[in-house]
Amino acid sequence: MPKPSAGILAYRKLNHKLQVFLVHPGGPFYVKKDAGVWSIPKGEYESDEDPLTAAKREFGEETGQTIEGEFAPLAPIKYKSGKVVHAWAVEADIDHTNIKSNTFEMEWPPKSGKMRNFEEVDRADWFDLETAKQKLVPAQVGLVDELEGMSEPLILMIK
Repeated sequence: MPKPSAGILAYRKLNHKLQVFLVHPGGPFYVKKDAGVWSIPKGEYESDEDPLTAAKREFGEETGQTIEGEFAPLAPIKYKSGKVVHAWAVEADIDHTNIKSNTFEMEWPPKSGKMRNFEEVDRADWFDLETAKQKLVPAQVGLVDELEGMSEPLILMIK
């Protein structure tokens, strides 16, 4: 059974529109891919770890920035692989131009015997909700849908 993951869906209001903060996976497999590969900052956690604490830790590891605020729990999502992601929405204004991700090591090119380091996240950006749904890994689109549903009264107030 896959380990559970925990993540943060940061959002902000800009010019009376809701935007969400997403990260693009680093490494050689995603360099030329865009639609359907972006994600919320997230990662695995151990069963004895508090999921929200893990989500905040993973946010820091993938962005190099801390996140604080009032965290609203979102419904867990499930990948086809069986992995479950627990997520929280929080209003924040993260500097997407100042990402400093942790790294991982892998053999590249394959079967070359050469080990290389890659950033876990190679870039981040803010997207309006419709664009975010196109950029996101399909399993995570439900998180944006839920945020949108929670935010409708708020969106009407700021128009």
